[in-house]
Amino acid sequence: MARRSLGTLVVMGRLPQVGVGKRRLARDVGDLAAWRFYRNTLKALLRRLGRDRRWQVCLAITPDQAVSKVAGVPREVSVVPQGRGDLGQRMGRFLRRLPRGPVVIIGSDIPGIEPRHLTRAFRVLGRKSWVFGPAADGGYWLVGAARRPRLRMPLPFDQVRWSSPQTLSDTLSGLRGASYGLLEQLDDIDSGADLDRYRRAVSR
Repeated sequence: MARRSLGTLVVMGRLPQVGVGKRRLARDVGDLAAWRFYRNTLKALLRRLGRDRRWQVCLAITPDQAVSKVAGVPREVSVVPQGRGDLGQRMGRFLRRLPRGPVVIIGSDIPGIEPRHLTRAFRVLGRKSWVFGPAADGGYWLVGAARRPRLRMPLPFDQVRWSSPQTLSDTLSGLRGASYGLLEQLDDIDSGADLDRYRRAVSR
């Protein structure tokens, strides 16, 4: 018997291209190494999470015209354009427009994400309206909304200072008292030092 879907997982990604994206990392390790890291991380993430039947997976890609150019995507994963706007506007469209049920959104450059993190996030949304996965830099690697049955409250992204130490705190302030839960801290790979720490951690 097929398991009931817990909800929808949206992976926010960029078409892997040499010299495009991950600029801080590229300054430390070079364009080719940064491209290789991102390409491999995205492929591994989709393979690890995309074939799990507990959730529906959607890869939201940028630039929009790259939808047909993404390679190595499991057939279970749908690929759609992110659309225009800042990160909050792009995430907000998915939270507003996807079919009813919980939605969880993650980035595509966090190699530590495992199915257990998603399971925990969807469980939190069974009790809370929102869930976040905090990062050490003040941002977050995951945001999710219960949407019972759809998201009717204002989105919390309007006054967020993106890519700053205040990103998570600004978002939480925008919840206007709605309930939320926090997951464990994970970090994306933005620099050569981040990459070195991650490699040391996984080699233990």
